Formats: sequence, C-alpha cells, structure tokens
Amino acid sequence: MTVLPNYAKVFASATVANVASGFDVLGFAVSHPGDTVEARRRVTPGVTLQEITGDGGRLPRDEGNAVVVAVRELLRRLEEPFGVDIVLHKGMPLSSGLGGSAASAAAALHAVNLLAGEPLSPEQLLPCSLEAERAVSGAVHADNAAPALLGGFVLVRSTNPLDVISLPVPPGLAVVLLSPDIEITTAVARRMLPTEIPLKDAVSQWGNLAALVASLFSGNLALMGRSLSDLIAEPIRAELIPGFQDVKKAALTAGALGCSISGSGPAVFALVETVAEGEIVAKEMKHAFKVAGLKATSYISEVGAISPRVVKEG
Repeated sequence: MTVLPNYAKVFASATVANVASGFDVLGFAVSHPGDTVEARRRVTPGVTLQEITGDGGRLPRDEGNAVVVAVRELLRRLEEPFGVDIVLHKGMPLSSGLGGSAASAAAALHAVNLLAGEPLSPEQLLPCSLEAERAVSGAVHADNAAPALLGGFVLVRSTNPLDVISLPVPPGLAVVLLSPDIEITTAVARRMLPTEIPLKDAVSQWGNLAALVASLFSGNLALMGRSLSDLIAEPIRAELIPGFQDVKKAALTAGALGCSISGSGPAVFALVETVAEGEIVAKEMKHAFKVAGLKATSYISEVGAISPRVVKEG
C-alpha cells in the first residue's frame, strides 16, 4: 500500500509572459527567482494560509490570495476529505511582471497534488491555477500560469477550451531579467490597453508571432531577434516604466537578440544567445535604469526552466 506524504515543499519559478509579439499567448519559465510553498495535510477539510514571508505583510491571507483560490479549487475537484495548512514564501517582488501569483499557485497546486498521491497531471492542474488568475487579476490568461506549472516555453492557443502547446527552445538560449524598484498591477496595465487595433498593426503582430514560433523550432536566432517586436502592449505600457526606451536600446547595443516588457511590467527582459552574453547585457541594462533614477535587480537564466520543483516531501 502506497504511503502518501503528509508534507511537501515545492518551488515554482517566475515566468516571462507575452514575450513581445505573443500578447496573452506566449510564456516561458526561468530558473529564478520564484516562490516556495510548504503544504501540510490535516484532518479538518479546508485551506488555511498560515503564514506568508517576504511580502511585508501586504498580501491577503484569506480567499483573496491566489494560493487559497487555487488549492480550494483543486480539493473541490478531487473531492478530497482532508484539509491543508500552507506557508507561502515569496521570493520575487510584488507586482513585478514576473508572474508572482502564477508561481505561488503553481507551487501550491503541485505540493497539494503530491499530498493526494498525484492524481492529476500538470495539465489537469492548470484550470485550478486559472481560477486563481481570474480572482487576482480579473481576467483569465494562461501565459504565466501555464509555464509556471508546465515549465519550458508554451503557446496558449486557447483558454476556452484550454489548449496549451509546449514549444522547443534552442540550446543555450538565455534571458536577462531586470526588475526595477517600482510596481505595476496587472489589472491597471490591462485597463490601459485598447479594445481595438488597426488592421495593419494586427497583421504585423501576427507575422512577428508566427516568425517567433518558427524561430524556436528552427533555432534561427536572427529571425527570433527580428520577431521580438510588440506593436500593441509595449508602446502603451512603456510609459509606466521610466527609462524603458534607453534600457531597451542598451540591451540591443550590448548584443541582445531582442528586448521587451515582461508581462504587464515593470520587469524588462532581453533574450541572449548564452548566459555569458547575458552578464554583459544585464550590466548595461542595469546602468540604463540607474541613469533613469531606478534601482533594478537583475536575474540571468536559461529559457524554459523546469517548474515546479520539489524541495522536500515526507
């Protein structure tokens, strides 16, 4: 008879959503930063978020937290008689554009699924994470939630019905993330976007998106660089990030394939051919933010990391 664990500790990574031309449909996982969840089984049904570290006391401890929403939905679907006590360790800045709520939900779902004997696949856990995204941001978009749960680089063809495709990643491809010391909420950033766009811009965006996906399959990094162009969200959201244009210019001048806003911002990402090149690009981007009067934290990672990752169970 299989003995199920009573405790699980799981890490889920930050994610880059949109990826320039892939608004709401492209996303990939990075190796760090990320959030860690500790989940412990209890006899009494329900979900209790006992503690959150790393948030400065700002995140809700009740039904307004993505972790509580996601795990409650999972237990409902499993019809499990047990309850769960959870501790959430935030390892990334709040409202940073790095998929914080998706990482928290992914770690929690993976941990509780372990406690239940792993009856669901990561793909089957995704609808629970999307419920959390709906609760937190007011919209269902899977470009953070899917890579946080599945890892790698993903394409979200549809959320209704849910259809997510894993994409290949050229060997060595890396990303530089710069997280400036400001915050932008997803809800505010989404309200800024137009409800209609010119046909010529839509056609250009479709072309860039298709070419970006083609570059992942072919490994054509020059094509990838030409395809990292966003005509819809970036021009509007850039106004919220002091010095963005100079940061982008610094990244490209230093040798980045392309540069854009991660998710709704304010984090900025640049794709580079190798982690070593990323060190040079990160330095120049950080300097550009400093000139704009912002302190920024940099992260360098290979694109398409494995997420979530079990830290401990027992």
